[in-house]
Amino acid sequence: MKIAKFLLAAALMVSGMAANAQETERVEFNPHWFLGLQGGAQYTLGEADFSKLISPNAQLSLGYQFTPVWAVRLAANAWQSKGGFKDNSTYKWNYVAPGVDVKFNIINAIAGYNPNRVFSMNLIAGAAANIAWGNDEAQKVTLYQMNKLWDGTSVLPVGRAGLDLDFRLSKRVSLNLEAMSNFTLDKYNSKAHSTEAHNADWYFNALLGLKIALGKTENVIPVAVPVVVEEPAPAPVVKPTPKPTPKPVVKKAEMQTEIFYAIRETVITDGEKYKVENLISFLKANPETKVAVTGYADVETGNPRINMFYSQGRAAGVAKALTDAGIDAERITVDAKGDTVQPFSENDKNRVSICIAK
Repeated sequence: MKIAKFLLAAALMVSGMAANAQETERVEFNPHWFLGLQGGAQYTLGEADFSKLISPNAQLSLGYQFTPVWAVRLAANAWQSKGGFKDNSTYKWNYVAPGVDVKFNIINAIAGYNPNRVFSMNLIAGAAANIAWGNDEAQKVTLYQMNKLWDGTSVLPVGRAGLDLDFRLSKRVSLNLEAMSNFTLDKYNSKAHSTEAHNADWYFNALLGLKIALGKTENVIPVAVPVVVEEPAPAPVVKPTPKPTPKPVVKKAEMQTEIFYAIRETVITDGEKYKVENLISFLKANPETKVAVTGYADVETGNPRINMFYSQGRAAGVAKALTDAGIDAERITVDAKGDTVQPFSENDKNRVSICIAK
């Protein structure tokens, strides 16, 4: 019990640390099938010493994880059970127990879904049919009374409950440790405690194996950087006036610069920062000049949704650098084209923010 409390506290602590990390993407749970392959040992409750009643055990299961908390599985537990007497003599028989179990994830129920959680704990409850055969050794017992002796094939109902621990190895594979208690009718071990009592027969399984997800377990959704695009104010209505005497045309100052990025990056590199500094100096020297910042992404990598995310982040990063340097936000227009427009023929150059000031 103390070990379970310690593991639960550790899992909650890791979950809290992950929740405080800055998110650049949102991960949602995806319902999926899973396969379980386990092997271990069984102890059949009886009169002989504990070690005398240990048998090999195995389990194959197929389940479906509906939510981060609830799952259901079909499981076939099988191999061997043992009976024994006070003199440590034993007898064995074979069985297979197909059944249905419901699993409840304690960690996700308390701490919420976390796709990077290493440790998880599940409560299990279910029912099965125990199909047993090969009871020949019990047939040969003559020293003791076998008052519920069965022959051929025995089919009995089984109730079961237990706990399993998952240790994540990768997104789809985890190491699984399961402990399960099973109870059935008094007939299971071919004998009864007394003629009046009708006690349940018990056997306990300890299993170690792998749980393998058969499909995608999560959906990753990028979180776009908010981009505020200010619409220009409508032009005032000007009443017609007599044409004034033409004045000399003064050409406005103009500047264009391209800021390039590495693949999957939105942060301005040290090698490109001088371009932003030149643009800031130009805008400060020309206070009437406005700048249009447009972000792009190359079409040969990613997908349209991801590329739009990167182009928005690149344009927004340049705009923030300008406002941080004291440029009025009303002088800045921000846009993003994703990979729908490719301003350069060389693919890698399309990871760019183009700034046009005039």
